[in-house]
Amino acid sequence: MRTPEPWVLPSSPTRGRDLEALGVGRGRLQTALASSRLIRLRQGVYLGRDHWPDDPAARHLLRAAAEQAFQSAAVISHRSAALSWGLPLPREDWSEEPVWLTLPRGEGFRSLRGGRVRQVVAAVPSHHVTTSGHGFRVTTLPRTAVDAARDLPLPETLVILDASLRAVCEGMVAGQLRRRDVANQRLVDAARLPLEEAMRWLPRTGGVRAGLALANPVRESPIESMSFGHMAMAGLPLPSCQFEVRLPGGSLFPDFYWEDANLIGESDGRLKYADSSAFAREKEREQLLRDLGFRIVRWLGKEIHLHPDRVMARIGRMLDA
Repeated sequence: MRTPEPWVLPSSPTRGRDLEALGVGRGRLQTALASSRLIRLRQGVYLGRDHWPDDPAARHLLRAAAEQAFQSAAVISHRSAALSWGLPLPREDWSEEPVWLTLPRGEGFRSLRGGRVRQVVAAVPSHHVTTSGHGFRVTTLPRTAVDAARDLPLPETLVILDASLRAVCEGMVAGQLRRRDVANQRLVDAARLPLEEAMRWLPRTGGVRAGLALANPVRESPIESMSFGHMAMAGLPLPSCQFEVRLPGGSLFPDFYWEDANLIGESDGRLKYADSSAFAREKEREQLLRDLGFRIVRWLGKEIHLHPDRVMARIGRMLDA
């Protein structure tokens, strides 16, 4: 009896027809599936079991790649592309999130909005497509940001646009991005151009355009971006962001500063206190600012997510005091 030659299980999503072209017959595919050495990501696309990760986000990207392998014209886009680029997104549950794809117009494709795949038919010029670090065809960072932000309210739009501008600025400078880089208005204006260009190819970009007018890469966290968006929606006076307070031994950079009210705003997230001494350092920093005569208002990241109206009311009372 002839022993079948061993074959290397695919390490990336691969079509069954491509495996068959390499000499792997259907019988051997079925045997590998039955033994759980091979998994089916979608009809006709397979992956070696050892290459199926535990992380839901990594699994999502492999599911997106499987859909792309099945439809070669598809480009990974929207929230799936944002995940690939590392952009912050609201309500991340990648075990449930449908895969997002964009297919070109004029080739008979249809948009699909249900189930595990969201398929959008839209203009996709070649300069809006690139290859990710994982080897997938994905929309460029500016196109991804515009697609992902189009149907979001202003606070979530700013979360994406601030991070996108920061990433584009980073790609324009040599070495690590510095504070003075994101404070350079000429650099920031140049970083806005590819996002503005991407909007010209898409409908319903009014919200993104309004968000881009307020977007600022100087903001360093999604909490700061979301807070600023809620301030704008609430009609509050808009503060300076990452305002420099110069001291003899260096400088401090509070999240927000309202000069007319001499008020500093600080948005606190869990990452600020990742080590045991961080909380103590933050309290020392706050006391130093108070000693210099500044008034301070604070809020937590979970507050701006769950109860933004309470935070805006708190800021409003301090501004009126």
